[in-house]
Amino acid sequence: MSESPAAALLEVLDLEERSTDLYVGRTPSSPLQRVFGGQVAAQALTAATRTVPDGRGVHSLHSYFLRPGDPHEELRYEVDRIREGRSFSTRRVVGRQTRKGEDVAVFALTADFTAGEAPVVEHSLPMPQVPPAESLPGIDEVSAAHPGRATGARAFARVVEQRFLEDPFDPAPKTPPHTQSHTWFRVTGRLPDDPGVHAAALTFVSDLTLLSAGLARIGGGWGGEHVGASLDHAVWFHRPVRADQWFLYETDSPAAASGRAMNLGQIWAADGTHVATVAQEGLIRSLDG
Repeated sequence: MSESPAAALLEVLDLEERSTDLYVGRTPSSPLQRVFGGQVAAQALTAATRTVPDGRGVHSLHSYFLRPGDPHEELRYEVDRIREGRSFSTRRVVGRQTRKGEDVAVFALTADFTAGEAPVVEHSLPMPQVPPAESLPGIDEVSAAHPGRATGARAFARVVEQRFLEDPFDPAPKTPPHTQSHTWFRVTGRLPDDPGVHAAALTFVSDLTLLSAGLARIGGGWGGEHVGASLDHAVWFHRPVRADQWFLYETDSPAAASGRAMNLGQIWAADGTHVATVAQEGLIRSLDG
């Protein structure tokens, strides 16, 4: 019997502890020529979480993609316990691979953890009014009209279910002030009740669709005339979320210049709770050179 989609994601997040503060992650087979950035970020966060005292959850992470990850080489995550305070724990993680016999860094992450405190103020962004996930098409429906362009999207579809408000392969250009895009996500299947697992799963998903925000004003879609790569990635976790239940991801790009686009994301649980904010700068190039 084949493993469930949730089990497949959990296997990606289930790192091997090779020695103290050294963890090794696996890359599932896929048609992608490089490791998905969300996978590396989620695995690095998992490595950091393994070294943090019980009761402290991640509240933010900041990371850089230094080199493309090779899916045929193991990923090693070295954790540096750079702070263990009364209220916060900070970890630095460097992801490494072997290239031509040389050990090189491919990813760097700093994550901060806290048990939380009594709030002095509480506020959040309201969730946009959009149709519910169950009423919208999934990847099979939207990709049917785009043969040959859905290979990458289908690589994730088994593990992460998506529902679309517009065709991601051929979206119409957006005009300010309405430049936001929205997609519903959830991990397919049931994840364990471990907040750390859900934070890592949310980090995995948060790298999906975000770079596309940089093309929203010209209408570029997936698998079209452009290629992109994430340069950095940051997530702020405001409140707990279950990544195996529907959550809404809003993306937008406030600025783009010199071949780079700054992209922002907001995430809400289906009940309207604002759970996370995401930021990323990405490189966007034309395939025409």
